[in-house]
Amino acid sequence: MDVIIERACGMDVHKDNITACITTPEGKEIQTFSTKTVFLLKLVDWIKQHGCTHVAMESTSVYWKPIVNLIEAEDIEFLVVNAQHMKAVPGRKTDVKDSEWICQLLRHGLIKASFIPDRAQRELRELVRYRRSIIEERARQHNRIQKVLEGANIKLGSVVSDIMGVSAKNMLHAIAEGTDDPQELANLAQRTLKRKKDDLELALQGYVSPHQRLMLKTILSHIDFLTEQIDMLDQEVARRVSSYQEDIERLDSIPGISTRMAEQILAEIGTDIKNQFPSAAHMCSWAGLVPGHNESAGKRKSSKTKKGNKYLRSGLTESALSVRGSKNYLGALYRRISARKGKKRAGIVVAHAMLRIAYYLLTRKEMYVDLGEDYFDKQRQQSIVRHALRRLEGLGYQVTITQPDAS
Repeated sequence: MDVIIERACGMDVHKDNITACITTPEGKEIQTFSTKTVFLLKLVDWIKQHGCTHVAMESTSVYWKPIVNLIEAEDIEFLVVNAQHMKAVPGRKTDVKDSEWICQLLRHGLIKASFIPDRAQRELRELVRYRRSIIEERARQHNRIQKVLEGANIKLGSVVSDIMGVSAKNMLHAIAEGTDDPQELANLAQRTLKRKKDDLELALQGYVSPHQRLMLKTILSHIDFLTEQIDMLDQEVARRVSSYQEDIERLDSIPGISTRMAEQILAEIGTDIKNQFPSAAHMCSWAGLVPGHNESAGKRKSSKTKKGNKYLRSGLTESALSVRGSKNYLGALYRRISARKGKKRAGIVVAHAMLRIAYYLLTRKEMYVDLGEDYFDKQRQQSIVRHALRRLEGLGYQVTITQPDAS
């Protein structure tokens, strides 16, 4: 097999040590280094002394990040590879053998690098992912409040649409501070909620113990803290993506894509999209929004979707579910697929469509133009006419079809 890279280094990366194998025309050399920064700098110097042009390693947890940060600063090309894509022959697995195997695959060009964006992009991605985890944690605390209220016979959630809205939150704080009078609590209602005052008085009549008041007070305080953290991260993310504001607006023009989701898409796929993903199909495959491949004897069988970027996939799926009732192309697509294949598959199909649209908007520098809720009806207008005609004739009607005027 032809050697494509003459001077290559393969690494088996662990938490406490790295086993590295360098292969050059002069021979092979293997060493083990500690993962402390002083020894990692020695590893980089060793790589440079041998004139290595490429370095490859497995994407083991987050242990690849320290060495990549140093190699990146030296302008040495590095490849972080999915371990599933380069398994060696079983039965002979050691750290030394693994590093030799990785180096051998690298020299012959048999491994494909995972998408590792530059440092600024990695930091943005980390901020966006952490913000998402805090938002999810806040949602869990909202559910916890609902459980405490149910335990206290308070049915506030049956009357208000948002238990953490302004009026409901004022009532919760009052309950936590010791207010028991349902009428006094109902008087805290604002705007349109005032119309439901009688229902509120009935819903707010319960039995709140000191323990439940303490729980409410603690959870509300925790929610306020989480909200402050989310606001702080919103500001930092907005500052970092300010130079890509036009791209954010393009993504925000897609139905179901909020500003936060637009920021998450940019954080996950990067800004150099055309070079990283040759086509929209490549990007959808990377995100795991395509069917899996399961073919045998020339027959294609149903299979699970591919594994991919779980953050982008889950975010887009949530966005897809948010448009299921919308009167636009994506809403019509969801309802059309949902009727035939179910809601879960419809969510994946619409998420796939959203990501394809995002790819074209970002690469062509265009804003989203909706095809309309009646797009699919127009596409199959003739079949709709034939179907309606058969149904009417089956009921005994005689129908004469007249073409509409061109005007």
